[in-house]
Amino acid sequence: MRKHPLPLRLSFLALLASTATGFAAEFAPLFLSANQMSIATGKPSLVMMSSGSTHIPVWSLSGGTDGQSVSGVVTGLPRDCGGVRVEITVTSTDAETSPALEDVYRVHLSQMVEGAPFTERHLQGDPIRTALPAAPLHSRTIVLESYYQVVPDAPLTVRIQREPADPADTFTSPTGLAVVKVTPLSALPEPHVVQEAQGYNSWPMLQALGNKLVCVYTRGSGHTIGEDARATYARTSTDGGKTWTAETVVANSPGYCDVPVGKGLDSTGAMLLWVRRVGKDWHQDLYRTTDGVKFTLVTTPELAVRPVQITDVLSVPNVGLMSLWFAGNYGTEATNSWGMVTSKDDGKTWTQTPAESDLPKDQWPTEPAAVYLGDGKILCIARTEMGGPGTVRSQFQITSTDYGKTWTRKQTNITDVAASTPSLILDAKTGLLSLYYYQRGRAGLLRRRVVEPKHVFEHPLLWPVSEAVAAGSQIAYDAGNVNATVIGGTHYLSFYSGKAPDTAVLVSVLKGPKGEERK
Repeated sequence: MRKHPLPLRLSFLALLASTATGFAAEFAPLFLSANQMSIATGKPSLVMMSSGSTHIPVWSLSGGTDGQSVSGVVTGLPRDCGGVRVEITVTSTDAETSPALEDVYRVHLSQMVEGAPFTERHLQGDPIRTALPAAPLHSRTIVLESYYQVVPDAPLTVRIQREPADPADTFTSPTGLAVVKVTPLSALPEPHVVQEAQGYNSWPMLQALGNKLVCVYTRGSGHTIGEDARATYARTSTDGGKTWTAETVVANSPGYCDVPVGKGLDSTGAMLLWVRRVGKDWHQDLYRTTDGVKFTLVTTPELAVRPVQITDVLSVPNVGLMSLWFAGNYGTEATNSWGMVTSKDDGKTWTQTPAESDLPKDQWPTEPAAVYLGDGKILCIARTEMGGPGTVRSQFQITSTDYGKTWTRKQTNITDVAASTPSLILDAKTGLLSLYYYQRGRAGLLRRRVVEPKHVFEHPLLWPVSEAVAAGSQIAYDAGNVNATVIGGTHYLSFYSGKAPDTAVLVSVLKGPKGEERK
């Protein structure tokens, strides 16, 4: 029996965040007050923030001096938890506080696991930017990490750091850190296996054909697109991804590497599939299938700008079929571009239109996902190829109000990314937009953000906090590349995970969000 009453209290599940969405269940939260934390780096000060007869102990974190952080140790994580969510409460007495200003924080997490160095499970959290309140003395609760995978019963070290050197931190006055809240969460549900980890199975595309799921993926010997041995395969499922038919070959071109890069439907409901074919030259092949088993080559368009890849197909009124593309060499030169290809004859012929050219790497949107919202509006989220710990490493949002004739590109507040390919689902019934992406590396998480499009269409810094829906390998490039589809009110998400030279193709299943949950 445990000696302390707190862990016993935590052994009871509190309330599911939502049984309809597949989120992790929550246990009773744990708290660290300012008095329970100590200086970790720099010279922050423990002060009393006062107004009238109200006095609150806080850690004062500078808005001008970089490298200030405080830390504390959380004990009593329940034995059956699988992760934690970390939030902070901050405030300020400064009269200059304003929603036009932002501050940036991050969390460092690690665990003291028996038999391992306490550095082994370290996670440097992503920078989180938020707007300040309209007046002083108002407190804000900021989620710094929505899901950190933990070893139950092991002490958890939490270090909170403000990042005034980040370009997004525009508030130069100190802020007061009052409380850290750590909420234990249950383990994430296991995904279904489409293709077992025998060979490097990767980069899956997932499409609903009626009530049938079609999963297309590629297999080679490693994380490369330049080997002749890499071909593209397909499997189908009629029971929601629990079981899959035998593997069939989609494309295995002699002397070329075949990789699926985009999917969608034509006007008849048949599935379209873009396959990138790389050998002595590059091609983008478009295939069509009505059953997910037999794929027929439709066309290989001749394009003036050679795309790295062409992404998912969507239908846009007055335009026809549309796919976005990006081109470049991932180098430092400003030679990158992106745009769209459109078809008025169900994919038989395509017209290429560049949107932006001569872009530097830090302004280059790659692997874009798009949805048509109605009234000529298109919303797109694109991956960033930037690394580093700052808010410059955030996904792009690209919008159009005129059916794709003109576009506006801005950075978002979506910073929990690492070579994270986005995928979007717009729910017809609720009007809610779900953004999925896999955060590669130490996090190893498939994440989702849900929003009403009208809230972010002109305000890309207002995307809500992410939630983890599945976990995979924590090896940088041996997992990732989510691609989503929907049947009824259920979302299906394909991704790959493992350790080279063997990775598996997986599918996670969860209910789509309900409108009343997002009010």
